[in-house]
Amino acid sequence: MYKNALLSKSLSAVHLFESIFTKIKPRNCSFPARTLTRTLCLHANTQDLSSYHPTQSQQREMKYVLVTGGVVSGLGKGVTASSIGVVLKACGLRVTSIKIDPYLNTDAGTMSPFEHGEVFVLDDGGEVDLDLGNYERFLDVTLTKDNNITTGKIFQSVIEKERKGDYLGKTVQVVPHITDAIKDWIESVSVIPVDGKDGPADVCVIELGGTVGDIESMPFIEALRQLSFSVGQDNFCLVHVSLIPVLGVVGEQKTKPTQHSVRELRALGLTPHLLACRSAQPLLENTKEKLSQFCHVPAANILNIHDVPNIWHVPLLLRNQNAHDAILNQLNLLSIAMPPALQDWTMMAETYDNLTNSVRIAMVGKYVGLTDSYLSVVKALLHACIACSLKPSIDWIAASDLEEESAKLTPEAHAAAWETLKNAACILVPGGFGDRGVRGMILAAKYARENSIPYLGICIGMQIAVIEFARSVLGLERADSSEFDTETPDPVVIFMPEGSRTHMGSTMRLGSRRTLIQTPDCITAKLYGNTQYVEERHRHRYEVNPEVIEVLEEKGLKFVGKDETGKRMEIFELPTHPFYVGVQFHPEFKSRPRRPSALFLGFILAATGKLEAHLKSHQNGV
Repeated sequence: MYKNALLSKSLSAVHLFESIFTKIKPRNCSFPARTLTRTLCLHANTQDLSSYHPTQSQQREMKYVLVTGGVVSGLGKGVTASSIGVVLKACGLRVTSIKIDPYLNTDAGTMSPFEHGEVFVLDDGGEVDLDLGNYERFLDVTLTKDNNITTGKIFQSVIEKERKGDYLGKTVQVVPHITDAIKDWIESVSVIPVDGKDGPADVCVIELGGTVGDIESMPFIEALRQLSFSVGQDNFCLVHVSLIPVLGVVGEQKTKPTQHSVRELRALGLTPHLLACRSAQPLLENTKEKLSQFCHVPAANILNIHDVPNIWHVPLLLRNQNAHDAILNQLNLLSIAMPPALQDWTMMAETYDNLTNSVRIAMVGKYVGLTDSYLSVVKALLHACIACSLKPSIDWIAASDLEEESAKLTPEAHAAAWETLKNAACILVPGGFGDRGVRGMILAAKYARENSIPYLGICIGMQIAVIEFARSVLGLERADSSEFDTETPDPVVIFMPEGSRTHMGSTMRLGSRRTLIQTPDCITAKLYGNTQYVEERHRHRYEVNPEVIEVLEEKGLKFVGKDETGKRMEIFELPTHPFYVGVQFHPEFKSRPRRPSALFLGFILAATGKLEAHLKSHQNGV
């Protein structure tokens, strides 16, 4: 067939050859199929090559960078994967990301923040792992819920196919059915544009959650092994993140844990091309040599990600160690990539390091024992503070410590919580569920309102501020949310009619929704640039009761943002207060390092007494 294709000078036959060769290309073949096809055309004396136009998928195959972890969890695989994406993007490549979570949950929506950190919400309503938040912030992309793969999703899709009869007559097994489903999912999601441009990305960075050797990740390891074989060595690069501990007594950097981790990975059929070694201090040369010798990785491909002042230095660490060259070389992309342009990133990292002034922010919440529970809120505060040339100084206050019962049970914690609250320049109450700590949040909102302290309430933070206003200003002593008190005679916050009381997962009002600005001259409208509407992400089951809006507004609490039906309250302001704002949505999810959330920026400006000047300057077009 190949001989006939050459002799007939048929471009259609050449196209067929290219299609076949792309699928059967040996792993050690160092040139792409299109190069061979053009060579064959020349040898066949094809007179018009101008009519040969390969499709986009033929021009460039998807390249995959897999990031795995070893020794222990929590090494920073997510930050490493995000940073690799930043460096590759800085080289002029388009990058997308996939996070694999081996747990059986369908998504992160029903997980406790203490268990797994915050639940990050995407535009399409996906409740996903917090690492996808890192990807969006680092790469400035908009991901979909399918960019987060879980064992639960894979098993569910395979079982649904089995029930429909798609595997009729077959015994459904982990191999090949589960592994094929994983590969198909990765290959289909990797071509979805996430950067607002047409066509697929050049590189897909995949992070495999957990630690190599975990039982639950075995099907994914096998699927990724098969994927690496099927796409070819020029399209697959494996970066293994591992720990290099230092024993206190000896003081020596120990490589044995990483050696065992790599050995486990190789036993499963995957060999790392690069090692990303986490350590407190920079790696010594003899440590690198030992790792190279025993892990079968070139010394130049052993990267050291040591502790840095802030995570924005990690892409710079990778760049400085020429990680991009090693990855691009492995993926055969050196010819089309540019030197990494990270000037803005460098300036951002160094600017933060050089900041000296700070602002004290009281964070009153339920899950303050684990800061990852509010990771996006912390990042949004960071973005806003840097825009104001400040460092955020966050004082974590457990809401329950502010309650009167705490004064009797734990008087020291109670006194410390109130002292911290009163010394803060501003007060933020982030989202949450359940009634634990609600009374403390209400007291914090009341203190902010009565003492003209800038206040930002997000989701439940908005609802408790409405409850406090109803109790203190309207005189409704038993005003409450039906979430906290089903028997309350004055439910100012109610359950959404379309919600489910029996199923918890994916039954809330989720994803990006439009909020129409009702009052053009309100603070929120000005902060958002005098727009008529804003689109922010939601995650809630309860909302302000529309039946009490009129009486609340009569007493001064203005609802300046509503949904498109006009029945759902999205934003309130207290005009007599310098900054007392509550929002039903979560503005933190769309905050970016160079584009801070408008509300968080206004919050920090109000805390430093600069909000009025900022609004005037922007009104005058400065």
